[in-house]
Amino acid sequence: MTALEKHLYAEGPKRILALDGGGIRGALTLGYLQKIEDILRRQHGNEPGFRLCHYFDLIGGTSTGSIIASLLATGKTIAEIKTMYFDLGGKIFAKKYKWWNIFKWPRFLYAGYDQRPLEEELHHAFGDITLGSDQIQTGLCIVTKRADTNSVWPLINHPKGKYYDSADGRNKDIPLWQAVRASAAAPTYFLPQMIDTGGAMPTAAFVDGGVSMANNPALQLLMVATLRGFPFHWKWGAENIFLVSAGTGMSRWEKMPEKVSKNNLLHWASQLPDMFMQDASWHNQAILQWLSDSPTAWEIDGESGSLSGDMAGTHEKDKGFMSYLRYNLWLDQKSIGPLMNKSYTKEEIDDLVEMSNTGSRFELYEIGEKAAAKEVLPDHFPASFKI
Repeated sequence: MTALEKHLYAEGPKRILALDGGGIRGALTLGYLQKIEDILRRQHGNEPGFRLCHYFDLIGGTSTGSIIASLLATGKTIAEIKTMYFDLGGKIFAKKYKWWNIFKWPRFLYAGYDQRPLEEELHHAFGDITLGSDQIQTGLCIVTKRADTNSVWPLINHPKGKYYDSADGRNKDIPLWQAVRASAAAPTYFLPQMIDTGGAMPTAAFVDGGVSMANNPALQLLMVATLRGFPFHWKWGAENIFLVSAGTGMSRWEKMPEKVSKNNLLHWASQLPDMFMQDASWHNQAILQWLSDSPTAWEIDGESGSLSGDMAGTHEKDKGFMSYLRYNLWLDQKSIGPLMNKSYTKEEIDDLVEMSNTGSRFELYEIGEKAAAKEVLPDHFPASFKI
């Protein structure tokens, strides 16, 4: 059995890692992942060659999360990804179209940034690796959105997938850089990504997977792992599935009613993407906490609380349908001020929240690193899921 085949087919408990979208705020995710990698490496005897792709049987992400997920799946350490990500982040949002480019660049009308630096860096990171390549060492799921059919597409590397290698599609031949580029094609930021998927309608237009309910892809990955239409067919149960989810930070909505009532059309338009992304993430979070007894459960709202004692169904009611961890934090003065021992102005918080502000990537990593030091604990990772 190859490393990939062991992850996909071997008996025993299965481990899933899900990584949110969020632009340059993926640097914060890396802070969490470094602590997770450190804990798991120690749990496995401080083996210097240990990688997260050895532990997790399925790694997936949306948008910036798909970049990190794909690098992890090809065997990179967090330290290696951090170096690449900081370099990548400094380039992909550097070439913003200016108002005067309307005469020189027709694409100014369709996208805020030149996509060529992103494509060049993804080419550099993944080379000629395809979705079906044996250089991908574990299960991989890249979540994107097919814009011409308005459907979420989880691109997977499982050889028994319906669209992996058949008359319906040949996803195995999709270049990995192109699949990641499709997942990270955020509307208003970058142009859509065209991909030849094979099948009856081979040419497809993809936009960022975050333009869906799967910017937080944890629930989507759980569906990929368990639904009959997908090829994994992993068994439910708290002892069988371990789902770890890492976010990119969230902006806190605290607006006075009178200010909301005065919002104009442009103001609403600018706020809607973040509103929808947060709603989708909270919806996924509520369902996943409903299915598990998580030690990292968040309070969903004032009425439902953290859903403690509200396990869905009767399957292993005392333990849940799976084991589940969620790591994320609010990007506001109340949460990160004490963490960083610093007082933040509203403008500084806004800079951290802005997904294309490349200058924040170093501080975002540090915030994630310090949050992880408090939140990510060794006993969150049960010995029963050890390799």
